[in-house]
Amino acid sequence: MAQPSFTALTEYRELPLEEMQRAAQTFLTTMRRRRTVRDFSSRGVPRDVIEDCLLAAGTAPSGANQQPWHFVVVGNRDLKHEIREAAEEEERAFYEHRAPQQWLEALEHLGTNDNKPFLDTAPWLIVIFAESAGVMHDGTTAKKYYVNESVGIATGVLITALHLAGLVTLTHTPSPMRFLNEILDRPDRERPFLILVVGYPEPEAKVPVIKKKPLREIATFFE
Repeated sequence: MAQPSFTALTEYRELPLEEMQRAAQTFLTTMRRRRTVRDFSSRGVPRDVIEDCLLAAGTAPSGANQQPWHFVVVGNRDLKHEIREAAEEEERAFYEHRAPQQWLEALEHLGTNDNKPFLDTAPWLIVIFAESAGVMHDGTTAKKYYVNESVGIATGVLITALHLAGLVTLTHTPSPMRFLNEILDRPDRERPFLILVVGYPEPEAKVPVIKKKPLREIATFFE
């Protein structure tokens, strides 16, 4: 059994109280500008920007530091179109007979449907896979733990990093998504988590009028 190995915490930087408050408020203001976008420009985004954002996502905490995520970045036009065709097939089934009426009613204010042109238009699709098991040095597999929690945190960091880089995103989750394993040649031990559409917004992009819950509805304090 491996023995734990520790090192000094040297990169933590404590902020003076006023600077801490200012940093928190500045970040809140920045994140309030983040919106999910469906109208994407075809304008290119440099690969190195995406790489840095992925590395930021890779800093996320994970169960036992197993890092059970894999990011497949698709910029190839033909592959994007193949993903779109497969996704729209699942979406048509969803809107026509899979989704319960209550769920369709919940989606009405967003104006969504089975047409997904952004999968063709946006310069990058980042397909996030959750790894249920890892491959050891001897070729055997070992179960990974807290997979959904870990991949969800990494995805949140990735979305935030892309927003801070001046880009917009859309989380797209056609169901089922196993077609992504086949198209992108990923093993069965990886489960598609979501498709993150990445790029610049179309100059005339529109977004739904929505409100976020106030603090009193999302948090409870015991002091």
